[in-house]
Amino acid sequence: MVQSMTGFGQQSVENDQLSVSIEIKTLNSKNADCNIKMSSAFSDKEIEIRNLLTSKLQRGKILLLLNYASKREDSLKAALNTSVIKSYYNDLKSISDDLNESNESLLQIVMTMPEVYQKENNEDVLAEDWPVVLKAIKEAIDKTIEFRTHEGEALEKALRGSIEKISEYLEEVKVLDPQRIDRLKEKLKNQIAEYENNDNFDPSRFEQELIFYIEKLDINEEKVRLTQHLKYFIQTLDTPQSNGKKLGFIAQEIGREINTIGSKANDVNIQKVVVNMKDELEKIKEQNLNIL
Repeated sequence: MVQSMTGFGQQSVENDQLSVSIEIKTLNSKNADCNIKMSSAFSDKEIEIRNLLTSKLQRGKILLLLNYASKREDSLKAALNTSVIKSYYNDLKSISDDLNESNESLLQIVMTMPEVYQKENNEDVLAEDWPVVLKAIKEAIDKTIEFRTHEGEALEKALRGSIEKISEYLEEVKVLDPQRIDRLKEKLKNQIAEYENNDNFDPSRFEQELIFYIEKLDINEEKVRLTQHLKYFIQTLDTPQSNGKKLGFIAQEIGREINTIGSKANDVNIQKVVVNMKDELEKIKEQNLNIL
């Protein structure tokens, strides 16, 4: 199974006591990169939210937007902003002293100034609302995973298609290889005939060079390993868990065998097929960047 790292999920709750909306967006990234934007009401819950996101969504750039508003009358409580009051009072007293005016009514004046009262969240209300908010977050995560799974189906289909094409191209190589060998044999026969007519011909040295030449051009092991890597790639796709990193490693091994076949074949027909293989492999690598 394949999951995309691109995802989206929304969940909202609206009742007589509160209003909360959750929105999650995810994009591809090698590691988990969480960005949480929310009201200060639940700032103390950020670590808990972050751990929940990384445990469920695992990898990718993760953006969570949390909007919360309580509808209860006791959701906020007023408190004196002492630092602001002192600042106002000291400024007014300084002016009053300069003007030789009385300071008796300064405090009354200060208490009518802006921001002398500050509103604070009622912790008891937040404690009651948090389970509702947490449930909404979990539901938004579930929807994000569902979105990722749906996107992953399209990715998996594309990956299987590219692997199938590489397998088909490999079969073409298997057909072309004996023809290549026949041409090499004919070429070697002609070279042997030329060497045998040479007075400086050294049979033992020629045999060593011939063995080296044959081993250098043999691609049977590469064909076998490439077949195994292609099968392993499909087996990994068939596992219940999405594993983009593992697929990436297998793709590297596939590329290594394809490159070796191309360099060792020394045959224009096989090299044309290898170019087609590389084209499909690039598609796999590009798709794999977005796989969880």
